[in-house]
Amino acid sequence: MTDHGLHVVTQNDGQQVIVTKLPSYPDCSRSTGRARAAGPVTRLRDTNEAVALPTVGKGLPPTQIAAAAPFEVKELSPVNPKDNNHEGDHRPDRIFTARRIVAMDGHEPEAFAVSAGLVTATGALGDLLARFPGAEQIDLDGALVLPGFNDAHCHTSQAALQRVRVDVSTARSVAEVLALLRARARHTPPGQWVVGQGLDEHAVAGVVDRAALDLVSTEHPILVIQYTFHRAVVNTTGLRLLGYASAGDAPAGGQLPTDPAGHPTGWLFERAWLDPWLPGRGPRSIAPAGALDAQLAALEQVHAELHSVGVTSYCDAIVTPVEEQLYRAALEQGRLPARVNMMLWHSYLPANGLPEHPDVQFLRFAGVKMMLDGALSGGTCLCSQPYPSATGLDNGLQILGDDEFGTLFRRASGTGARVAVHANGDAAIAKVIDQVAQLPPSTVDHRIEHCSLVTPELLRRCRTHRITPVPFGPFVLLFGQQILDFYGPERAQMICAHRAMLDAGLPVAGSSDYPIVPIQPLLAVQSMVTRTTRDGLAVGTSQRVEPLEAVWVYTAGSAHATAEQSFKGRLTPGRAADFIALSQDITTVDPEHIADVEVTSTWLGGECVWQHT
Repeated sequence: MTDHGLHVVTQNDGQQVIVTKLPSYPDCSRSTGRARAAGPVTRLRDTNEAVALPTVGKGLPPTQIAAAAPFEVKELSPVNPKDNNHEGDHRPDRIFTARRIVAMDGHEPEAFAVSAGLVTATGALGDLLARFPGAEQIDLDGALVLPGFNDAHCHTSQAALQRVRVDVSTARSVAEVLALLRARARHTPPGQWVVGQGLDEHAVAGVVDRAALDLVSTEHPILVIQYTFHRAVVNTTGLRLLGYASAGDAPAGGQLPTDPAGHPTGWLFERAWLDPWLPGRGPRSIAPAGALDAQLAALEQVHAELHSVGVTSYCDAIVTPVEEQLYRAALEQGRLPARVNMMLWHSYLPANGLPEHPDVQFLRFAGVKMMLDGALSGGTCLCSQPYPSATGLDNGLQILGDDEFGTLFRRASGTGARVAVHANGDAAIAKVIDQVAQLPPSTVDHRIEHCSLVTPELLRRCRTHRITPVPFGPFVLLFGQQILDFYGPERAQMICAHRAMLDAGLPVAGSSDYPIVPIQPLLAVQSMVTRTTRDGLAVGTSQRVEPLEAVWVYTAGSAHATAEQSFKGRLTPGRAADFIALSQDITTVDPEHIADVEVTSTWLGGECVWQHT
């Protein structure tokens, strides 16, 4: 530890990683607004007329979608502010005002009061000042205040671990990739895995394959994880340790590409690398995580970046005991400034169900994760109709066979856990719904992660069986051309179908799949509102939504996806005081520039965790 609030972590290759240490609750009042004691104040506006949220789905406002669903949802118990039992928590009452506050419950209060991390009241400023005498009043800078964004499907721990492993995401040539790996190999004992992460092979000049990685070392197994996590590449030593000598050695649901002579290229697709990476309890993963201190420092850096774009909650969609230990250590050391849900990879599920954590407001398991098909933008998802897949065939990959998937799904759901299944193509989505439909009645709402290519009938079945879709937020903006190239304009009309999902009355959650793409929620909001790429290409415009509908998806909708809708996602009494201030009102700016709007401050439990400087 050095001065100026910096963590300095030395890794096993001798390289020092310096990560800024943010205080848990920095004082943001100086730049985010004017803090004053209660008393006579200058009103920010003379009137406060509520502006109705745009209607969605059969005339319902988005705040009523979940309530209108024909099922009961098992969720966290509602929180009574008086029962918020954080030992030593004596934070004073605060009253927040802003030019516009959208609470996501259909109202726009002039002010809201916060005590002990929870919203205690909303309404007219004068009424709150009378009700909470002596409260600190804070006028938030910015044009719009919203509940904090909640990314319902991301891989934040992997974003941190990439910085501890060999980060090759910025490499633009094979030589750069190999140089980074050699630097780590020099300080790694022979026989131990050297792991790179974040490779975008299409952005690298040259070919990264087994032969290239052999130039790094033949004494170490070398693994480089491609940035989508759907494939990876190893050297000859790695192939030998994995027992891969020919294409026929690939497990079901995986592929081992070969060169013209029939020899493996070193690339491992889907289960050919997923199984060794996530082997379950007992076997050792081929992707070691590095020193815990380095992991914690990297995670802290990632959280600072999340705060800068307004993320206060997220669900980490692949967690093993390694990532759980990281989050638990961060919580115990007071270095977890976000509300984190975890999805346990199915091969690590204990027979007695998901482990419990003592502070469910900040760290909890939300379900069990499994994967059924390939990638949307990569052209490997499982569809009911043929398409020019990146597999070289006329369809994508089914990663788990029907019998194995059914067995694993029933085992996981039988423990009482929520099951979250990665399914992009309509054929894969139908298989997930089929499994849910066979379950006995339950209060648990299961999830379909990505749920990319849908039909009206699939959405009807999702509603009938209480399934929460978690589609990509920013993918049309980022990958619209690839979507058209793989699936064509007709199917693109029902890809990332937020409009159709909302109209079907489904509680849709917002997700990025970070670090595969940027986690920036306003980028996703722009994509959902415009359905155009950065080059101006329109893709599936029938699925456009209004800005506040997109915000609902990324706040209240995401809270529903982890059964926390009674605790967060809206700025209403009894819910968490997690909120953000934006520099501009995203309902009035040019929709093509929503992503350019800045977050001026981010607040967690009524305390500022980030401010724009």
